Amino acid sequence: MNERIPQSQPFATPTAERGTISAGTSASGSEIRIPYLVKRGRVDGPCLWVNAAVHGDEINGVFAAQRFFDRLDPADMTGTVVVTPVANVLAFGERRKTTLIDSIDMDQSFPGRQNGFATERAAAALFDRFGKSADVVINIHTLGAPFDAAPYAVYKVHPGARVSETELLAHIACFEPTIACRMPVANAAGELPGNIAGALDYQSLSQGAIAFMVELGGGGRLEEDHVEHGVAGLMRLAGKIGILAAPADPISHRIRQVTTRAHRLAKAGGLFEPKVLPGTAVSAGASIGSVRNLFGDVIEEIVVEADSWVIAVRRDPVVHSGDRVAFLATEWSDVDVAG
Repeated sequence: MNERIPQSQPFATPTAERGTISAGTSASGSEIRIPYLVKRGRVDGPCLWVNAAVHGDEINGVFAAQRFFDRLDPADMTGTVVVTPVANVLAFGERRKTTLIDSIDMDQSFPGRQNGFATERAAAALFDRFGKSADVVINIHTLGAPFDAAPYAVYKVHPGARVSETELLAHIACFEPTIACRMPVANAAGELPGNIAGALDYQSLSQGAIAFMVELGGGGRLEEDHVEHGVAGLMRLAGKIGILAAPADPISHRIRQVTTRAHRLAKAGGLFEPKVLPGTAVSAGASIGSVRNLFGDVIEEIVVEADSWVIAVRRDPVVHSGDRVAFLATEWSDVDVAG
């Protein structure tokens, strides 16, 4: 693993601890504190940092991170596991993606600014504490609350990364994602706008860590199957990097790599009715849903122009012109990550 972490140095005893990181104060004077959990194994070794709820309405990752931590026995571990179950405590309390205080996306704010806006200060406090020492960083997301999605992964390519893209995909394979999306950084065509380079995984790559995003379903709710999917992936990853004994169940050696994806938007407002499920392929010319006006008339059929993979589909039927109704992959290939 990373040479920053000394190998095979014994601890006096395996340990577990919990605490909080100060990220400023609220208007009432109460401290803004980010919780963290740490378990250290029998000997020193790699450090895995699992971060969740960088967006305040992304709940599945909170449960997955907590359950993974609870199931670890320090006596069976080598190295360290750090879990920050709720990174964006301000937005989490408001049940929103971003906090009303500044409406800044925390996952476009790393490594943060100690004298910046509230969200930037929280990002700086978090990254300064764990981002410069972790060997592997997993940032768990979900899609927004209006969407259903099957578990998948997102990663970025950084010129300073210490692993190749194929090696990165081999780590992603631990989560058995339906797809692994390579997200452009400089020009994120088809993606949401913003400072993509400010993502936690991209900034962690710049520090020499192995880092990527895991997407566990939809936001604003608890989805048991997706949570357990995430826990199983974290356990396999811990085995792959040497924190736990290698898992008995094999990891897939092939992964579907997506290189182009885009949102489909409604042209007309009304009620959207989906016709497809996330995690499935549709052929060119197929309809993935329709929009009805309030009189019940179908006023728009959402037809795909090319063969597509359905990453996510809207579950909230109320849409305006320009609302996202689906998230589609349009270019992909199978990659062999064996070895």
